[in-house]
Amino acid sequence: MRILPIAFVAAALLPTVAAGQGPSAPQKIKASKIILVGDSTTAVQSGWGASFCGRRVSSNIACLNLGRGGRSSGSYRSEGSWDIALAEMRPAPYQRIYVLIQFGHNDQPGKPGRSTDLATEFPANLKRYVAEARAIGAVPVLVTPLIRRQFVNGQLIDDLGPWAEATRKVAAAMKAPLVDLHARSSAAVQAMGAAAAMRLAQAAPSDAVLQAARTGTTIPASTGVRAPSAPAAPQPQSNAAVEPMGQPKLAFDYTHVGGEGADFFSAMVVDELARTVPALRPNLLP
Repeated sequence: MRILPIAFVAAALLPTVAAGQGPSAPQKIKASKIILVGDSTTAVQSGWGASFCGRRVSSNIACLNLGRGGRSSGSYRSEGSWDIALAEMRPAPYQRIYVLIQFGHNDQPGKPGRSTDLATEFPANLKRYVAEARAIGAVPVLVTPLIRRQFVNGQLIDDLGPWAEATRKVAAAMKAPLVDLHARSSAAVQAMGAAAAMRLAQAAPSDAVLQAARTGTTIPASTGVRAPSAPAAPQPQSNAAVEPMGQPKLAFDYTHVGGEGADFFSAMVVDELARTVPALRPNLLP
C-alpha cells in the first residue's frame, strides 16, 4: 500500500480556493438604534429606560436614553432636548432608527413652565414629534405615561388617564405604533395592591407610609421620613477628586422607580413593542 506524504494529505483536506480569489467577505451587520425620549419615568436612575437599554435589547441594537427628569412634551422641545434627539436620528450607518416618545406626567396642570393644555397643546406636540421623526427617516413609537402608584380604598388613582387617552388618539390619527404602558402598568399595579407596589419605588417607605398602604389608602410619601445624617466629606486627593459628579437623588415616592421597578416596567415595554413593531422582535429580550 502506498503511503502519501503528510503534507499532501493536509493540502487535500483544505477547502479549494479558486485561482485569483481570496476568502469570502464577512456578512455585513444589520444594526438598528432605539432612542428613548421622555420625562423622569423614562430617564436613567428614575425610570424604566435604563433597564430597557441595559437588559432588554440585543447587541444588534444601539440604545440611547435621552429621557430627562421634569420635562413635558413642551419643555423638552423648548430647552433643545428634541434637537439633540433629532441629531441622533441620522440614519447612517444604522439600518433603522426607532424613537420611543413618552410624556404626560409634567404636562399636567400646576407645573409652571411645563404644563400644556390637554385638549390642544399636548396632542399637537405629540403630532409634531411624530412628523419630525418621520421626516428625518426614523420610526416614531408613542408610549402612554407610566401609572402612578397611589390608592384610595384599594383602588388605584388614575390621574394620568386623560393624557394616556390623548396619546392613544394621536397614535391612531397618525398611524404610529403605540406602546400602551399606561394600561399595562395600571392593571399590574392594581393587582399588586398599594403595599406590594411600594417595592417598585427607588427607596423604602417610612413605617407610617407603609402602614397606611396596608389599609388600601396611600398617604403623602414624605410622611414620617427622616433625613439621613450626611457623611463627612472626603479630603480631595487630586483635581479629579474635587470635580462634581452626578449624585442620584433616591427617595421614596409613588411615581419614580428603582431597579426592581425599572425591570418590571421595561419588560412590559418590550412585550408591547414586540407586538406593535414586529420588525424589532428578533432583537428584543423578555
